[in-house]
Amino acid sequence: MLFSDSYFVIEAPKEHALKSKGSKFLAFAFPIKSENEIKTCLADLMKKYPDATHHCYAWVLGYDQQNYRANDDGEPANTAGKPIYRQIQRLQLVNVLVVVVRYFGGTLLGVPGLIEAYGAAAAECLADCKIIEKKILEVYQLSCEFGLENEIYKLCKQYSTVIVVNSSEQAFSAEIKIPLQQSEAFKSQIKLNYKIQLKYLGIA
Repeated sequence: MLFSDSYFVIEAPKEHALKSKGSKFLAFAFPIKSENEIKTCLADLMKKYPDATHHCYAWVLGYDQQNYRANDDGEPANTAGKPIYRQIQRLQLVNVLVVVVRYFGGTLLGVPGLIEAYGAAAAECLADCKIIEKKILEVYQLSCEFGLENEIYKLCKQYSTVIVVNSSEQAFSAEIKIPLQQSEAFKSQIKLNYKIQLKYLGIA
């Protein structure tokens, strides 16, 4: 998936309980930023619910939604992790982990029943979350001779750019964050009209 100009995350962890034919499904949603955080969340849930039948989950990391995983943890293939993952996809969420812990209640749910139960548990848990839209920003280090500061401030304001000044005695320097859809136009203005150095630092 190509970058849009924004992405969606959940604000805070949430949990939700659901029952289906005697089985209990405990769903948990976590905002995460790394695979290490994912491992920690999973380990904590396994310690907290060591007697659960399954700990199934799905996660998505990164603004382009290309880094993801779905795990059935012993359930029939694609009956748990994929239904959870589909609920994350439905809301276009990133940097999120959803885990559904199952306690078997004695009645087999069958493939359709499992898909429905895991998907519903994830969906209801995510429905409880506050979802935040954030703009994708390109980050640059900008530097130039003193005397152009006012022009730079005007340009940054024009393109909704966040600027943090960290000048030295020798030159004007700042870290700037440009909305993704504005970055090409901003850089063109810089190149055409000013003798300014821009160093790309990444995505925020």
